[in-house]
Amino acid sequence: MLNFSQDNRQEPRSSNQGRQFSVNLLTESRLETRRIATSRTENFVVASFLLPKAMRQSFYDIYAFCRVADDLSDDSPSPAVALTRLDDFQRQLDDLFANRAVEGLFVALADTIDRYSLPKQPFDDLLDAFRQDQRKTRYADIDEVLEYCQRSACPVGRILLHLTDCVDPQNTNLSDRLCIGLQLTNFLQDVARDLQIKRVYLPEDQMQRFGVHEAMLYASTSSPEFRQLLKSECDRASDYLHQGLELANHVPRWFAADIRLFAHGGLATLNAIRRVEFDVLSRRPTVSRWRQAAMIARAAVGLL
Repeated sequence: MLNFSQDNRQEPRSSNQGRQFSVNLLTESRLETRRIATSRTENFVVASFLLPKAMRQSFYDIYAFCRVADDLSDDSPSPAVALTRLDDFQRQLDDLFANRAVEGLFVALADTIDRYSLPKQPFDDLLDAFRQDQRKTRYADIDEVLEYCQRSACPVGRILLHLTDCVDPQNTNLSDRLCIGLQLTNFLQDVARDLQIKRVYLPEDQMQRFGVHEAMLYASTSSPEFRQLLKSECDRASDYLHQGLELANHVPRWFAADIRLFAHGGLATLNAIRRVEFDVLSRRPTVSRWRQAAMIARAAVGLL
């Protein structure tokens, strides 16, 4: 296990490409990524305020990339348009890593990637998953879902491990489990929302096991069969989150607070689903602002 003192703080590493941006261009791009990040309330953004101040901008830069790419995937008027937009986003990412000229949020992202020597593969994997969303909307079994999670969720954790200089096989495995747990939790919370864009992430073999037909997903309330399916899938997501929570014991303490907030945020969402008796079709279960504030406060003082 890595051994870090309470006061250890991550310092930016030197650029691996030495590219230079004008102060104005970099400042404008950083303001853009910060605006994108702070306009949302996901745990990823909230957790960034628990980080050392010097690290926050890089978190914003990474979050902005993930957020914009996700929006291109989910908010485009058609799969064809989404694929075109994602291909353009991929070209900009390719230009960044080829040390060619970039613009917009990619300027700030390039500075962070250079500063921390971040690898390209996780960014490519994310875009590949978003492109898959345009072509594949049903999953035969949990193995297919987990394979998707390996590219839609795990890359974010792997990027953060590189950012915090905590990469090793054990940490990567624990990070993957945490990210999978969070992704599965999001799927369960957003069954109705995903259905609106014609996607179902519930494994078809598990639907069959519990007697759930896709037509049931369009009901105004959840059937007993659907609730049993959700209960089983919540248990699966919970197992992944509890396994991934161990990562907090293997990273610097200042980053461990974020890890715990991510994991407990996911567990709180699962508890919200349980409180509505797994009826996620009639309403979207959420964690109250009071509960969120309590978790942030506890994480900030090391009690989460």
